[in-house]
Amino acid sequence: MKIISNMVEAHVFRESNDGIEFLLLKRAEKEIYPGLWQMVTGKIKKKEKAFEAALREIKEETGLIPSNLWVIPNVNLFYSHEKDYISLLPVFAAKVDGDSEIKICKEHCEYKWVKPAAIKLLFAWPGQVQSVDITSEYFLNKRNFLNMIEINL
Repeated sequence: MKIISNMVEAHVFRESNDGIEFLLLKRAEKEIYPGLWQMVTGKIKKKEKAFEAALREIKEETGLIPSNLWVIPNVNLFYSHEKDYISLLPVFAAKVDGDSEIKICKEHCEYKWVKPAAIKLLFAWPGQVQSVDITSEYFLNKRNFLNMIEINL
């Protein structure tokens, strides 16, 4: 069995009057995991750094350009039984302007902004919920011990 790291997760969020909201994207019917709500995800291209892949995927999947990008101190993972490998995904938080216009790609059929508490009902994997919890704790409670590293854009 191999261990690979060729994908990223990017949790796009905006600030609102009563906290923060995360952008969720619903997988289109012809895609893998149809109807699943998720954050921005995608493959890392050859010679591309993980954070560069996150920025590219955010633009491709939503049309958004983040004002800030952080490394979330969490690595998500999954096992592929078809190819017998474990995939490790670096995770990022991306802040966008509150009034940004969303232009979803054909991979998705719908989007919505969701408060952190509601994400537990929509995400399929615990690691995804944990990344939202870490991001929420950092931005809402200013918990610096989490050491989220900001990437200069």
